[in-house]
Amino acid sequence: MRRKPVGRTTTPPRPSLFQSPLFNFTTIAILGGVFVLGIGIGIAFSSTATFTPSNVASREFIDIKAPNPDLCVQYGASAMVMDTRLFVTLNPFNVYVSQPSMRPGCVLRTNNWAILEQRKLVTNEQVRDCKNRLNTFGYTGDLGEKPDISCIYQNEAAKNFFVTEPGAVAPPIETDRF
Repeated sequence: MRRKPVGRTTTPPRPSLFQSPLFNFTTIAILGGVFVLGIGIGIAFSSTATFTPSNVASREFIDIKAPNPDLCVQYGASAMVMDTRLFVTLNPFNVYVSQPSMRPGCVLRTNNWAILEQRKLVTNEQVRDCKNRLNTFGYTGDLGEKPDISCIYQNEAAKNFFVTEPGAVAPPIETDRF
């Protein structure tokens, strides 16, 4: 039998970093949860906060900025109107595009055109021409002043690629017919 040397004590092995009371698995899980929650709250806040006109991130912001917002939301839909001009030269063939200007606007449903007729903003001939082409009216500017009214065509071929799912086989249901 061996004897232990006198005066010498054995030290227990040092615990690793993950075994220390400072960094146990519960603490790491809590810190990870707080980190993920913080990122989620930050993304949610930055995508919905509209403190400046440069951050147009919600339908509500566009609805508020539309001309005649109460009338527009009740009888149509608020819109972002982009005006731009194209110049085409033939010799040599070139296409030039002007700087677009963005303005708030409104698209009226076809059964609500009477609003424009009652205010004498469109004539019977304009209504007939627009109806014959299966179009609708859209405008920018306040209806009480001098609005810029256009007969506009709804492009049903346009797709919203932000909401379409890859691999979907069924075409989207058209429910937003104006």
